[in-house]
Amino acid sequence: MPEEKNKVDLSRRKFLRSSGYVAGGVVGGSILGSLLGGNLGTETEQTAPETGQQTEQQNFQQARMFFKRQKDFDVLSAATERIFPEDDNGPGAIQLAVPYFIDHQMASGYGNNEREYMQGPFYPGTDYQGYQTRLRRNEVFLQGVRALDRESQNQFDASFTEIEGDQQDEILTKFQNEEVQMKGVTSNTFFSLLRSATLAGVYSDPMYGGNNNMEGWQMKEYPGSIMSYINEIESEDFVEMDPQSLSNH
Repeated sequence: MPEEKNKVDLSRRKFLRSSGYVAGGVVGGSILGSLLGGNLGTETEQTAPETGQQTEQQNFQQARMFFKRQKDFDVLSAATERIFPEDDNGPGAIQLAVPYFIDHQMASGYGNNEREYMQGPFYPGTDYQGYQTRLRRNEVFLQGVRALDRESQNQFDASFTEIEGDQQDEILTKFQNEEVQMKGVTSNTFFSLLRSATLAGVYSDPMYGGNNNMEGWQMKEYPGSIMSYINEIESEDFVEMDPQSLSNH
């Protein structure tokens, strides 16, 4: 298990409260409930090199399952990094493998809305009625990342992945404020889904593809999946613990 590298400053947490486009965001329980099949661990080569050195680990979770075009995945990655950027307190969304987490979710039952009624008739909904589009989430995400790039081309004559960070923020803010037209869904709906999925990927259990090396938990000093606190529960002091994943049990 990787050890915590540095103590995390609480200013990292202030980011989620003060940021213009993540304030008030809640990591939805539904996105964490869609289990992904396959090998969820980290594999190494079975044959050791002749030099006696340890083999390089490969994370097979970091492979695309939904996004077919590399450009779409790159735009998604850039957008998540602006929502949860790297700073002095820890890694950002890309290093935490959040884009792969989202990609896997889009290929899962969550992305296909398998547990939700998706048939007509369709009527205009209100802001208090939750998910109100006939499009499935993976369709919303695919259209959304392409709309991000299209809006960037129109405004800055460059791809979303090529413009500066403050320009990317400007584009994302337009989506949040419903200033961009999308077919069958509002741009704010896409932005809200993107924000929630990004935060879910940062703080979910690593077995789902995000929170790489549990560094998202380490920044919040969250212990993860601990089987028992019987030896710590009566302590009056804060107890630092190495985080554990579900895959540890």
